[in-house]
This record gives sequence, structure tokens and C-alpha cells, in this order.
Amino acid sequence: MVSVFGLVLVHFCLSHHAAVAAEERERPLVIIGERGTNVLLPCFSRPANSTLLVTHWKKSGEIAVTRDSAHLLSTGHLSIQDDGSLKITGLMLLDEDEYECDPVPKNGTLSQKILLQVADGPTNMAIKIEPATALLNGTLFVQKGTNISFNCSSESYPSQNLTWYFEDVSRAFDAVPSLHFEISNVNAADQGNYTCKAHNLLSNRTVTRSQELLVYYAPERHPNCNWEQASQPDLVRFSCSWYGGYPTPNLQVFLGSDMLASNVSETLTVTLNRTMLHDDQNITCLGRYSELQPGHEKSCSFTLNSPYPMGMPLVAALEGSDITLSCSEYKSLPPAKTVWQRGKSQEVIVPSSKYTLIAQGPEFTLTIVNVTKDDEGVFFCWSENVLAAKELEVYLTVRSSADSSGAAVGVFISVLIVAAGITVGFLAYSRRDRICLSFRFSGLEDDRTDVMSLVESDEDDVFHDAVPRLSPVSNGHGPTRTTTLVEIHRIQSSDHEDNVNDADQADQEQAKPEE
Repeated sequence: MVSVFGLVLVHFCLSHHAAVAAEERERPLVIIGERGTNVLLPCFSRPANSTLLVTHWKKSGEIAVTRDSAHLLSTGHLSIQDDGSLKITGLMLLDEDEYECDPVPKNGTLSQKILLQVADGPTNMAIKIEPATALLNGTLFVQKGTNISFNCSSESYPSQNLTWYFEDVSRAFDAVPSLHFEISNVNAADQGNYTCKAHNLLSNRTVTRSQELLVYYAPERHPNCNWEQASQPDLVRFSCSWYGGYPTPNLQVFLGSDMLASNVSETLTVTLNRTMLHDDQNITCLGRYSELQPGHEKSCSFTLNSPYPMGMPLVAALEGSDITLSCSEYKSLPPAKTVWQRGKSQEVIVPSSKYTLIAQGPEFTLTIVNVTKDDEGVFFCWSENVLAAKELEVYLTVRSSADSSGAAVGVFISVLIVAAGITVGFLAYSRRDRICLSFRFSGLEDDRTDVMSLVESDEDDVFHDAVPRLSPVSNGHGPTRTTTLVEIHRIQSSDHEDNVNDADQADQEQAKPEE
């Protein structure tokens, strides 16, 4: 039973193997060749160790070329080799077909068809990046903020894959004849090499093409202008720097309207001397990129000024105390170098236990510790830049303690005198009416003086009676000057009404006796 089952299994395996072999013989062998090349198709039906009498190669079932000992049929494009293989010279797309070798004698068990596939390309590959400008070396550049389009095209048969890479990173991919992508608002990070890769899916042939793209941009900030003091006071170095842009900018230095220097660099230094400069003169550093559109130029500038130190020219101090002399200089440009000097010889003062020097921005102070009579004299605040040298003269007066007490007494007496004057003036002002009247009527002792009192009332009645004029009286020596004194009194309405009522009652009482 077991032996029967084994025989059946062996028969099944042999049958399956034969079927697979037959299927493989029926399945054509695929050979891929590229257009324009030579390809050799083997003849599998040729018997081993035998001389071929006749060899036929069929294309799509029809004889394309034949070779025998008597007749040789060759087209030049197609030729049969001695071993029966078919050589195709200068492969063309129309050569793509199914081929079969039919030799005489023939080994039917080894016969197999061949499927020849022809691949072409990638060819005529082109890349385009726009809008961009080409430099002399072929490199492209664009301005920062531009919208850029990338396009790659290639010809391949039967099909191809196109891929855009930026620095080995894939940006776009598709199985199309032309591949396109865009970058909006391009910036410095988009600068680099862009590569398009075309891959033939049949032949696995790959063609690449790269293009370097530069992104030009000017720095957002202005150039930086600085001064550097030279070894001599009448010389100065003006430096200009402009970092942060691409490519290297062109820097130019102008003194007024005259250009002093120009260089393609991120820094530029110019040495100036005193004979070239004067007050209110402008020095300018201009940075530009010749490749960029106008409007990207930026500059920095200075207006030159000579120094002008300011401070108190007269200073007094008590002997034994500390005194501080101050000086300020903020006008100069380039910044001046300021020092303190002493005496007519203008000896430069250096820090010591006697002198303390402090410089805070434009403020310069000199503190003299434990002032003595020997310190009395002239001090100089000396400021010098490349334009000129100016000085502030400060005279220090040193007083002893006795002079100080006398001064205090003098100040006290002065204060008393001022206080007394203020008091007398206030009293005179508060009694000004009495003083004026006493002076006005002191000379009228012998004159007749009439006094008339006028009472201001709140009533609307108007007094129309005539006021008698007082006649002058003579003392026998001619006309005598007389004076009428008028007194005006204001009374309230209620008081006035009471006075009127009293007057009416008095008139009535006087009238009764008469009746």
C-alpha cells in the first residue's frame, strides 16, 4: 500500500515538473536592449555538438533572416552568427518584437521564444529655474523674497520617473515627461544645489542634471560706522562694516562728495588726517550690491565737529577740604580725548592719592584731596580730536578757615540789612494813605477846610439839587486857597432806610408846632 502511494507521488511530481518546464518554454525570454546599441539573441534550439545546415530567425512568426552553407541572407541590420545567434546592429524601436530561432537540425526540447524590448532614454533632459539670472560661470541667482518655479523635462521610452532633489532631499516626484514645483518667497535657506533625476523604468538607466542657485539679499540693518584713534592725535581711522548679506557687498567711503575708497568687502577702513577735515563736514559709508535692483543701498554717516569743553571757570575751596572740578565735552566727533592739566606748563595730571580722575561718558571730573594753598591756581580740561584741540580754563581759589568765618559774618550782616529793608518797605506800603494825606494837607493850616459827606445808597433816587459852592474867604492879603474835603460813605440799604425814616419823623415833629 505504501509502495503504491509512493509511486503515485513520484508520478505526480514528474508530471508537475514537466508541465512547469513546458510552461517556461512557452513563456518567452525577455531581453532588453537600448536604442542605438547592438544586441545578440541566442539560439536555444541548436543541437549541441552539431553543425547547422540552415538557420532561420523568425520575427512575429515570419522569417526575418536565414543562413545556410549555400545561401546567406543578411540585411546588415540583422545577421546570423556562426553559433546560430542573431545579432541586431543599431537597435531601433521597430526591432521590439518576439523572435524565434528555427535551426536545422533542431532540438525541439530546448526551443524557446525571445521577447526583445527596446528602451530609449532618458535623453534631451532640460531643467529651467525662473526667474533667475545667470552669472558668467553658469550659476543662477535670485533676489530674496522672489517666487521661483522649477521645471525638469526628459524623453524616455517606454516610461520614466522624474524626481527633483534639493541637497539630496526629494522635493517632487512623478512618472511624467515634465515635472514642476515652486518655492514662494525664497530665502537664504533655499540656496544650494538643485538636481533633477530621470529614471527609465525599463532599462533602469538614470540621468541627472544639477543647477546651483544662489539667493542674493542685503542685510536688514544699515552699515556700522566706527572711529578708531590712531597713534598720533592728528590722525584717525574711520572703519565701516556691513555683515549679514550675500554675496560680499561693495563698500564705498565718501568725504563730502569725494569718494575716498571702494572695495568689495564686508569691512573697509580709511585713515584721515587733520588737513583733510573741517567742522560740519560729512563722512559717509555706502553699501551696495551691484547684482541687486536699485533701492537696496544703505549707508551710515557722521558730521564732523571739533571739541568744545564746558564747565565752571571759577571754583573756590576751603583749605583742608576736598574739591571736585568738572568738565563736560559731548560735541566732538570723532570723540575727543580729554585730559586734565595743571599750571601754565599744562602738566598732565595722572591718578594718584592726591588726584582722582573719573570719566563717565561726556563728563570728566578731577577731585583734589586735602586742598592746600599750593593747589591754588589754574587747571585745564584739555580736549583734542583729529579736527582741533580746545581747552577749558578753571581757576581754583583756596581760602583759609579764618577767611571762612569772616565771610560768614559778612553774609549774616547782609542778611540783616536785607531783612530790615524789607520790613521798612512793608510798613510804608501798609500806611501809604496816611503818609500821602499828611504830606498833602500839612501846608493848609491857615486855610479854610470844608468837609462834605456824601453817602452812597442802594436806592435808585437821583439827587438833582444843586450843591452850593463854598465861597473863598480872604484874610486881607488877597485870595486865599480853600479846600473842600469830600468824604464818601457807603451804607447798607437797611441802614439807609432807617435814616430816611428818622429824617421823616423829625420833619413831622417840626411841622406840628407850626400848625
